Amino acid sequence: MTTTRVAVPRKGRPLEAVLERLAARTGTTELADDIISTLRYEKDLTKGNQSADHDVYHRLASYSDLGTPARPEFTLLRDDREGMPRRIVFDSVTVPTDHGEVQLVGREEPFRALRTHEFALGFDSADLVLEEVVELQQEALRTIGEINDRIDPLDTDVRVVTGLGDTVYHTLLAKPAVLDTQQGALDREFVRNYAGDICISPRYERLIEAVLGTGALDDITFTYPESGQEEEAAIAETGLGVYLTVTGSTAREYDLELGEQLFPSETVLLENDTERTPTTGRVAELFSEPTETALRSL
Repeated sequence: MTTTRVAVPRKGRPLEAVLERLAARTGTTELADDIISTLRYEKDLTKGNQSADHDVYHRLASYSDLGTPARPEFTLLRDDREGMPRRIVFDSVTVPTDHGEVQLVGREEPFRALRTHEFALGFDSADLVLEEVVELQQEALRTIGEINDRIDPLDTDVRVVTGLGDTVYHTLLAKPAVLDTQQGALDREFVRNYAGDICISPRYERLIEAVLGTGALDDITFTYPESGQEEEAAIAETGLGVYLTVTGSTAREYDLELGEQLFPSETVLLENDTERTPTTGRVAELFSEPTETALRSL
């Protein structure tokens, strides 16, 4: 039976979105729930929110049954938190489907694994694609559907196929006093007419440039949270900023107004065009909702 390898993140919301989508297509809900709950528990251990009776090596051995192909495998990585604790993360699992076996393989940077032709298919955050390869233009990039148009074919063979809908948004946030400095809604036009500091996370600088459009940044200076400082707190000090929001409750705690949702931070299915085969095309269809319009023809 043909096995199609698909690169996925080792942990976090994007991996959960992939597992949930695959479970919905194959009926492997129990397997997906097992992987997700294990990784959430291990995250809580790393953050000090849980305690464990056994050390990390015993837990790893209990999670991974290498003699049972249908069971998930996990591995150990150094976490970047203080002390660099070992953290258990996803390694791989093989799931039977109508299009052959699909093996999800954990990678630290799935998008880059596709760029180097290790995989034909993979999943990663749309944020990383913006940070890595999209062309910065005067006009703002607003939707996932516009990403492929801004990828230089000489730069990479990877394209976005579709999103998984696990959406949170990069959102404009501002203190009321800043809003009072000019008329109009808190949107891209507000930024275009604004002169001063905007607080952002440093890892999103190129993304913010893309989604605001370089034409809006002539009188803008980016500032960044201090080490260990919450992004919302730093934005409140600056007066204006961009950060990921779900409900906006934390932002409101800092007396921040929520403005335009600039861009969806969403898990996307990626394909390396040069590695495409009829089988990988059918596997890609497996991850797309019947009602979804893919960003490229499958």
